[in-house]
Amino acid sequence: MNVATKSGTAVKQAVPFFMVANIQKSLDFYVAGLGFEKTNQWIDEGKLRWCWLQHGGAALMLQEYRPEMHARLASEGKVLGVGVSICFTCEDALAIYREVTSRGVKAEPPFVGNAMWVTGITDPDGYKLFFESPTDVAEETVYSE
Repeated sequence: MNVATKSGTAVKQAVPFFMVANIQKSLDFYVAGLGFEKTNQWIDEGKLRWCWLQHGGAALMLQEYRPEMHARLASEGKVLGVGVSICFTCEDALAIYREVTSRGVKAEPPFVGNAMWVTGITDPDGYKLFFESPTDVAEETVYSE
């Protein structure tokens, strides 16, 4: 299929938008635990409702469900974050692993898959985050300190 790209319409960035149960808990996890920086926010009736987080060239957004929506989803057995994974390509996934675990964040031990060091972290709402960096180490190698 030949699809011409129109001038000025090139996609620049994809930003995951996570709905969360407790925005302060999630914000603490991403900022204090993972090293993201809050660069924008929406305050509604004196409460943080939405924020934009940045870490290097990557970004994500958080927004807290209103209590009635969260209660409805819970009553329907719907769980936040299930089945959602985000892969962050970085310079050194091993350094990220060491950094976040030193802050008390639980992270999966890094392993080599598809010529990348990979470490996985699950956020407070069940969203799965993978930090990956290229390597020439043998496939299926597991990192040990």
